[in-house]
Amino acid sequence: MPVEHYENFPVASFLLPRRLVPAVEAIYAFARSADDIADEGDALPAERLASLERYGRELDAVERGAMSADPMFARLSRVVADYRLPVAPMHDLLSAFRQDVVTTRYADYTQLLDYCRRSANPVGRLMLELYDAVDERNLRDSDAICTSLQLINFWQDVAIDLAKGRIYIPQEDLERHAVLETELGRDPSSPAWRTLMRFEVERARALMQSGAPLAMRLPGRVGWELRLMIQGGLRILEAIEKVDYDVFGRRPTLQPADWIVVAWRAMKM
Repeated sequence: MPVEHYENFPVASFLLPRRLVPAVEAIYAFARSADDIADEGDALPAERLASLERYGRELDAVERGAMSADPMFARLSRVVADYRLPVAPMHDLLSAFRQDVVTTRYADYTQLLDYCRRSANPVGRLMLELYDAVDERNLRDSDAICTSLQLINFWQDVAIDLAKGRIYIPQEDLERHAVLETELGRDPSSPAWRTLMRFEVERARALMQSGAPLAMRLPGRVGWELRLMIQGGLRILEAIEKVDYDVFGRRPTLQPADWIVVAWRAMKM
């Protein structure tokens, strides 16, 4: 499928072993299209949920080894069979996407982490399966990296999500830093907003750093791929800091010069 979205990190980059490219592309096509069902277009919530339920039935068929008439699911079924992938992480993704349709606020950080557990962590776990690198320590660090990447995406997309009626900043954090929901975006230079975002950025950075040892344990190209993802995430946090946390004026993204910095830091890890 054509990639028509801005992605922080390239899908199936040159560092990915060629033998795994079809598998990663199949997983990406499923996850991206399901996410778009929840997020894009003008469909009503009931229509979005119905489409995601159809995806769930297709996944059930994949798990049974049945071949789908849908080319995307037929390809995914072959990948699941060839690599003996668990289907549960894909169901977790669908659970998170369904939640996006009906949930627009998160009371506390624990609730947000539970969402990330289903919206981001499954991707890292599936990658560990493809690399035959699943163990307790690797899963723990992968979850930390993926959750951090999800949080980083939230913090750079506060304005975009707000326009969709969603706020991922935990309500308890807004209250603790005296930031009213109705004032979001009105004064991004206010001390209260900057203090709140500084707190969120530092928490995401600490989580990323806690999982970073995984990149040093995984050998070869996968280790280098992961180092780039880690440093890319940290670089986006720096971009948020560079604009003094004003993510409403312009979405902080990685520019070509940033990738040079990311590559250099990845080599120094």
